[in-house]
Amino acid sequence: MTAQTHSASRTILATPRAIFRAFVDPEVVPKWRAPANMEARLLSFDPRVGGGYRMELIYRDPATSDPKSTETSDIVEARFVELFPDEKIVESARFESDDPRFAGTMTLTTMMKPVTGGTKVTFLAENVPSGISEADHVMGMESALKSLANLLE
Repeated sequence: MTAQTHSASRTILATPRAIFRAFVDPEVVPKWRAPANMEARLLSFDPRVGGGYRMELIYRDPATSDPKSTETSDIVEARFVELFPDEKIVESARFESDDPRFAGTMTLTTMMKPVTGGTKVTFLAENVPSGISEADHVMGMESALKSLANLLE
C-alpha cells in the first residue's frame, strides 16, 4: 500500500510568532485545531520537543461520520518531533483505533513563511493512514487553517 501525502495552505493575516503561539498554547489549541464538523478537547499537553498532546476530536453529528476511536470521537496522540519557533513544527500523530485503516503514525509538518499581507501556513501530512481520504483530510486541514485565521485576524 502506498503511503499517502496530503497538504493544505493558507495565508493568514498574522505574524509567524502569533501563529506559532497558537500551536503551543493549551488555551488556544482547542479553539482552532478541530475541523468545522468537530470540537476539540485537550486531554494532556506538553509543548516541548519530545512532549506532545492527547486530543479528543468530538463529532457534532457522529451519525454522518466515521469515528475512529469511540462512537462519537477520534482520539489523537501526538508528539512534538521538532519545534522551530515562528518557522516550523513537526509532529508525529496516531489515531487510537482498532480499525487497521487508521493504523500507523502520520507526520504533520507545519511551515510558516512571512509573505506580503501575512504568513503563509502550510500543513504537510505524510504517511497518512489509508482510511483517511485525501478529500476529507484536505477539507479538515483547510477548515482548521480557516479557524486559525478567524481566531488571529
